[in-house]
Amino acid sequence: MESVLYGDEVITLCVPVCTWGGPRRCANTNPRAYTTSGKEPPEMLRHAIAPSARYTKASHDVVRHPRLSSDAKILLLYVQGLPDNAAFQPLGELARKLGIKGRAYQKAKGQLVEYGYVHEWRSQGDGGRWITEQLVANNPLTSEQACHARATPPAASPVAFPAARSTAPPAPRSPSTHSPTVGTPIAPTAGGYEPVEDHSDKTTPHPPSEPERPAATASPAADPTLLARAERVLLSLRHSRRELHLGVREAAQLAVEAVKWLERGLGESDLRQALLAERPKEGVRSAVGFLRYRLAQKLPETRAVSWPYEPVRPRELVECKGPGEKHTFRPLLDETECTPCRLNAANVVYPAAPSSEPEHLPWRKRFAKINTTSAAAPGVG
Repeated sequence: MESVLYGDEVITLCVPVCTWGGPRRCANTNPRAYTTSGKEPPEMLRHAIAPSARYTKASHDVVRHPRLSSDAKILLLYVQGLPDNAAFQPLGELARKLGIKGRAYQKAKGQLVEYGYVHEWRSQGDGGRWITEQLVANNPLTSEQACHARATPPAASPVAFPAARSTAPPAPRSPSTHSPTVGTPIAPTAGGYEPVEDHSDKTTPHPPSEPERPAATASPAADPTLLARAERVLLSLRHSRRELHLGVREAAQLAVEAVKWLERGLGESDLRQALLAERPKEGVRSAVGFLRYRLAQKLPETRAVSWPYEPVRPRELVECKGPGEKHTFRPLLDETECTPCRLNAANVVYPAAPSSEPEHLPWRKRFAKINTTSAAAPGVG
């Protein structure tokens, strides 16, 4: 018998008891629970209303997966509810928005990779830069299925790419006719609209919406090596200031403007210093707009073209007019004799006095000579 206090009532459970003589049960064969008041214990009630908007369809295979942790499930469901324009963010940044960081993120990502929900590919692009591509699926995929999904481009959506408006007035049509459907047929989205990412947890103000600008194209004369260096400088700004974080595509567009600095003789450190100096007091609202303005306004003037230095060609060999065998030398000015012949002639005209070197004596003889001199001196001994 075991009693459990539940609120103001005492619930008594009849459970099997094991003793040394063998198992012994209560009078009732099946264990049951009863209370002091004679009432049955309360059951859990559920109150659920199906949402009509702002929801994500979740498969039972994901929610009830026995091997996935709660962080892995929440991260997978969060990615499924994102719009198409947020698909270019890496999985680590999306996890940081949910508060999943460090070891918890590595563990959740490892589980998703192990069970086929996340696939990664690393490749080396132009300039030696490594690129990581990630694929997140709401159902487990094998490596072959993931490669096939990676190679298949996504279907074009008429909402994401609106058709150009015509300036001509529309032609009248009868009320019974229907407008033709634009684009390819797609599956309806849950709730009748596309889910939008919730940015309510952010405290920083959002940058103003900017009109879509055509992608800048590099001039044919731009050096690919300089473009790679400029792009590397732009991507490294995030390590100094997090507000200047750029994506790969954004850095590639701004590299066309940044390469002009390198073409004018400035180094990578000069370019980085110009972009990081004089931080605005109100902060940076749009990293792309701020860096584009800096690159255009602070572009240095073109340096004067310096003519290359032309070294002086050495003179030709001439025959020495000094005594002895015939030989040639390379004159510096207008001399007619080589340096050794001129030195010999100078020594003949101005002979040097012979230098007499003292005789070298070993140290034993020097000591003996000193002792002999001191013994022969008067007044000693």
